[in-house]
Amino acid sequence: MLLAVDIGNTNTVIGFMEGRRVRASYRIATRAGRTADEYGMILTDFLRLSSYEPADMEGVIIASVVPKVMHSLPAAIVRYLSVEPLVVGPGVKTGVNIRLDDPKSLGADCLADCVGAHESYEGPLLVADFGTATTFNYVDAQGSIRSGLITVGIDSGAKALWSQTAQLPEVELTRPSSILTTGTRDAMQAGLYYNFLGGLERIILQFRREIDNDFQVIATGGLGRIFASETDLIDHYDPELIFRGMATIYSRTMQAAPTAK
Repeated sequence: MLLAVDIGNTNTVIGFMEGRRVRASYRIATRAGRTADEYGMILTDFLRLSSYEPADMEGVIIASVVPKVMHSLPAAIVRYLSVEPLVVGPGVKTGVNIRLDDPKSLGADCLADCVGAHESYEGPLLVADFGTATTFNYVDAQGSIRSGLITVGIDSGAKALWSQTAQLPEVELTRPSSILTTGTRDAMQAGLYYNFLGGLERIILQFRREIDNDFQVIATGGLGRIFASETDLIDHYDPELIFRGMATIYSRTMQAAPTAK
């Protein structure tokens, strides 16, 4: 059993994996102030809920874009699971090449997404991750990450709207029944939804204009499900993409590690 931990700016998603299959997953809010013991209790509780024991853990891999949690969480894993976690970053074996100006600037989550997509789908690929930020990364057929784009996530954009306007309420992010709205909440939902949908379609179309080869578009991330079924420009929605990428990175890195004598 492999424990994969995806630490995002808003949420941390914990997955228990057998091979490339996610057997159970859990989502908690990302909080920099949690102690190692708090993380330890969370992890052991999730283990019990999934009918596992700490001894079942073969390994642990972490992909994090939040440096402030990268002391207490790894410490909890060592203390409560007796495993030294592998952290996605310099030195791991991914099977892809990062052809960006500054390869180290690519987030661990985006890297794992690209690895998972390259392993799971026929390239070339445009990988779109809908999270706190929305990212697009182009991976060619040979597994090289050639380009990346970052824009505001719909949740972040929505929070900016109601936090900066005194009379606008918080609203659920969902597909509206119609764009012909007559109330404030419906107007906000429709405006956010169609503004973001139009933006992501325009981004995909611009990638197509500037890239000679045809490519598949793979969407992932918690908010991706809102849009994946509403546009013909997204070929697949894969909520477990990052976990499969992390499992691949873990396997390749462990295989490449020198064997102790």
